[in-house]
Amino acid sequence: MSIETLTGVNKAAVLLMCLGEEATAKIFSELNDDEIRQVTRAIATIDHIPEDIKERVFASFHEAQEEYAGLFIKGDQFAKKAITSLESEERADLLLEQFISGTETHSLETIALMQPRMVAGLLEKEHPQTVALVLSTQHVEHASEILSNLPEEIRADVVYRIAKIEKVSPEVIARIEDALHREIGLVAGKEQKQVGGLDKVVDLLNHLSNNIDTDILDDIEEDDPDMVEEIRKLMFTFENLVALDGRSLQMILREVNNDSLTLSLKTASDEIKEKIFANMSARAADMIRDDLDAMGPVRLSEVEAMQQAIVKIAMKLEEEGKLVLGSGGADELV
Repeated sequence: MSIETLTGVNKAAVLLMCLGEEATAKIFSELNDDEIRQVTRAIATIDHIPEDIKERVFASFHEAQEEYAGLFIKGDQFAKKAITSLESEERADLLLEQFISGTETHSLETIALMQPRMVAGLLEKEHPQTVALVLSTQHVEHASEILSNLPEEIRADVVYRIAKIEKVSPEVIARIEDALHREIGLVAGKEQKQVGGLDKVVDLLNHLSNNIDTDILDDIEEDDPDMVEEIRKLMFTFENLVALDGRSLQMILREVNNDSLTLSLKTASDEIKEKIFANMSARAADMIRDDLDAMGPVRLSEVEAMQQAIVKIAMKLEEEGKLVLGSGGADELV
């Protein structure tokens, strides 16, 4: 071991071993997992530290202290902790999402400052793939408003393409920004980031109003019914039934026999169980409780399939205009 051949990680390992376990543990609390892994691997290779190496590593450390005197902080972590300390959890979540979006990607950031109608006018003559990419880089509420203002005939195509997006390279973003530069002077994104996919589509569709989401899904279903099935699964789940009003839930339960309902409740939360029991006769609820207690092990896939079957019943009733799925339930019917 010689000081000339020691890397920065090796020097850190020597320094920590000389400081002792207690000091090292405190220092580790300030490092990320990758940094800890690198240092501990280096420590594991050391079985002897010559005195001259020890002295020179300490001397190097003191020199670095003088050169980089001041306060070292992880600005992004400081900002995140400050935001999460806000009293309003809803406000903190929104600000944190906006902060992360702003620091992790600057892709097409000027779009976020423009009126949705103006952006839609700018994009309506662009290729649907370009529009999809632009919307994928925006906050979901802003993207949904832009989508609402796009021509109806291209909405489904745009949403379909968003679902197919996985990652975007800087070169692709640069080309789009060059094409739109005269109108909005965009700033290039520097790092590849996951911007599209089904989750993005679900968030986007959930923010649309006036049943635009239904029209879009119907159009996409003609070309890719499997994708639409996946989107619908993500948009409404069995546990979402708890948000429905009593009248809507009773309407769904009338379409489900007790054996099927019992199986679907095998892995359900206590909240959804009690909500369902409260919307059926006391006798039927007691029978299902007893059946659940007596039920042996069943395949998770069978339970999930039954839950999805009930979700499909709910969706069918919504399509028939008999109820409205979502947090508002039938209270949203007009």
